[in-house]
Amino acid sequence: MACLASVAQAQSPDIAGLDRQRILLAADAALAQAPLTITAFSSPRSSGGAHDFYSEGDYWWPDPAHPGGPYIQRDGLTNPDNFVAHRRALVGFSVQMPALVAAWKISGEPRYARHAAAHLRAWFIDPATRLNPNLQYAQAISGRTTGRGIGIIDTVHLVEVARAIEVLQASDVLSAEEQGQIKRWFTDYLQWLTTSKNGQEERDAKNNHGSCWLLQVAAFAHLTGDQQLLAYARERFKTVLLPTQVAADGSLPLELKRTKPYGYALFDLEALAALCQVLSTPEDNLWTYATPDGRSMAKAVAWMVPYIRDKGKWPLPPDVMYDKQWPMRQTSLLFAGRALGKPDYLALWASLPADSAVEEVIRNFFIRQPVLW
Repeated sequence: MACLASVAQAQSPDIAGLDRQRILLAADAALAQAPLTITAFSSPRSSGGAHDFYSEGDYWWPDPAHPGGPYIQRDGLTNPDNFVAHRRALVGFSVQMPALVAAWKISGEPRYARHAAAHLRAWFIDPATRLNPNLQYAQAISGRTTGRGIGIIDTVHLVEVARAIEVLQASDVLSAEEQGQIKRWFTDYLQWLTTSKNGQEERDAKNNHGSCWLLQVAAFAHLTGDQQLLAYARERFKTVLLPTQVAADGSLPLELKRTKPYGYALFDLEALAALCQVLSTPEDNLWTYATPDGRSMAKAVAWMVPYIRDKGKWPLPPDVMYDKQWPMRQTSLLFAGRALGKPDYLALWASLPADSAVEEVIRNFFIRQPVLW
């Protein structure tokens, strides 16, 4: 998924050289870990079966005024007692499998590719351990609902997995039949994403949830070769996401009104930038596209860059949680820097931390191996 050739394109940094040590360290650690899927964990509160992903809404807590009653919301404050084992398993998969493929790509050592393939078989093929291709029971709320469309954001972590699968196709570690089975899983998931009640609710979300829904559709359609869905995603990006999420000055007002505005603005920008990366073609470059009233990705990135470079200039109150953990090495800087001819974006990207040990940061930083892109 190379960036578009353009007269404005900046020289891409040597990501393989820059990241070689961190990639191999991560991949070597992953080699020591057997694939682990959601079937290893269960919750008595789940309405699904052993193969159904289950999670609980982050910001929902027991109501002190009504013990045992429906939970109440406390925006921005994560309830530490919620069931998160499936989410952790999925995030672990999304960390390990792309790291293994990245290591294979830069080293050529087949052991990395073989272990990546073992993860894919466990998650998408093996009847004993595979994940069902839906998120019907994600982000449930005790006493209120068994699952919500908003839970679909949990599988944004499969976006880089899908990219890694594409890269891995150049190896011989998966048979043609296995590749077909994996792509059928993503085809089935796309069907659920685009036709289910939960999927349609998430599609219509106005903030980062709508961005992450469309990014998943785009990434999985790219993997499966669904040109109709790719064309749909390009059009929706131009006619829905840009007009509703990006203000005339390039800011992201739907994220800025949250209790964690800095982190949410970075997160949504990552999703929007990844959409441009996945969907842009020489004939339809989303990086240079602007709405009739001038809203564009170039403006969105340009608005945020000063606050990534110097967080002290951030004009809003600090995030209520994890404020000191951001920014990371935001992929939006890399993708925009290459596509828009901005060497200063690339230099800023290279200067930022690539990894974090904080679980919440890992969860909200879903592109971790830029060498794959």
